[in-house]
Amino acid sequence: MAEEFDVLVIDDDREMRDSLSVLLTGSGFNVALSARADGIGERLETQPPDVILCDVRMPGMTGMDLLKSLDRASCPPLVLMSAHGDIPMAVEAMQEGAYSFLEKPFDPRRLLKLLSNAAKFHRLSQRNERLRARLSALSGLDRIVIGNSETVRALRDDIYDLSENTANVLITGETGTGKELVARAIHDLGPRSPEPFVPVNCVTIPIAYFEETMFGGADGTPGFLARADGGTLFLDELASIPLESQVKLLRAIETKQFERAGSTEPSSSDFRVLSAGNERLTDALADGSFREDLYFRLNTIVLSLHALRHRRDDIPLLFTHFTDLFGEIYGIAPPALTSDDLARLMSHGWPGNVRELRTVAERRVLAARRGGGSVEQALQVDAEFEEVPETLREAVAAFERQLISNALVANHGKMDAVAEALGIGRRTLNEKIVKLGLNKDEVLGN
Repeated sequence: MAEEFDVLVIDDDREMRDSLSVLLTGSGFNVALSARADGIGERLETQPPDVILCDVRMPGMTGMDLLKSLDRASCPPLVLMSAHGDIPMAVEAMQEGAYSFLEKPFDPRRLLKLLSNAAKFHRLSQRNERLRARLSALSGLDRIVIGNSETVRALRDDIYDLSENTANVLITGETGTGKELVARAIHDLGPRSPEPFVPVNCVTIPIAYFEETMFGGADGTPGFLARADGGTLFLDELASIPLESQVKLLRAIETKQFERAGSTEPSSSDFRVLSAGNERLTDALADGSFREDLYFRLNTIVLSLHALRHRRDDIPLLFTHFTDLFGEIYGIAPPALTSDDLARLMSHGWPGNVRELRTVAERRVLAARRGGGSVEQALQVDAEFEEVPETLREAVAAFERQLISNALVANHGKMDAVAEALGIGRRTLNEKIVKLGLNKDEVLGN
């Protein structure tokens, strides 16, 4: 269903008003008429239209007088028209903030297109203002975990609840969903907030130095466990913890006591454990490279984060938040969110989740700093700059996900044909779809 716009027509010529009313109403506009510009300012406060079409020469207040009296920042776009227009008048009107200037008689098609574009611009501007107003009103956890979807509201409630107890929490979700951000929020809202929050990305620690890095060195160099004393230890990428070190880590978590690498002297540390894992952790449990007893010690409470594609209503608010943030960092006004930008944001699959959205917002701001750009261009990154999964396992999963998605589309969702095209059995195809978290209906656009 086409969007309906409200237009206010101001003209002292009754025949012109009636003619414009018939034309605009027949084209889907909701039309209000006025013979004078006097008092329009007060009317706009209670009944603001999406666009105003006003004659220039009228008794009492003229169209130019009305234009100069309105607040450019808040009033709807104003299109002036005149049978006596000339170039200086048109120039003055545009300098004073008119959306456009038309000479009578005008092409009806041009008028309709002009009013439609002006109304769309106004609606979009209002939407951007509402988004920024909502952002400026956010505080505390609302400003950290941004969104108004039901899943995000439930997540904020969970964070508040978990911050008040000492249970170990395992945070699961796809790459880029904000697992560390949530862990920090749980720490910051809890009684341990004055003490350290120590994030550990286990995949970045060389296997040969894992125990020394985690438990500390014999020379007295503190490890991550000692640094987290009194605070919170956040273990990210659990699947990367060496199997031979897992039993020692399990004991340290259970007893809060450990031995430094190369030492028999006991050390202690009072820390709370928050941890994070993704599909790699499930694979590690299945192939035995991650101990079940450690897993069950860490997953006293499991907090699952939803992928961005499953909470699309939050995308405009998040994108506006990030463009405001990067606008401030780079010293420019954040670019306005156009209807094309919004449509592209909502249609993208966001495999990199919020992290990808943040990157696209930064590219958009940097392009605006150079005087151009769009969301479409920000999404079209050369292969050499494309984000690459951090591990081989993630890269293979991303490739399989794309390959299966392409086959689903090419074969119109017929599973036997998809399996045959991929050279695998139907059962294997079903298992991979479940494992990769693919939604057939979403892939096919149903």
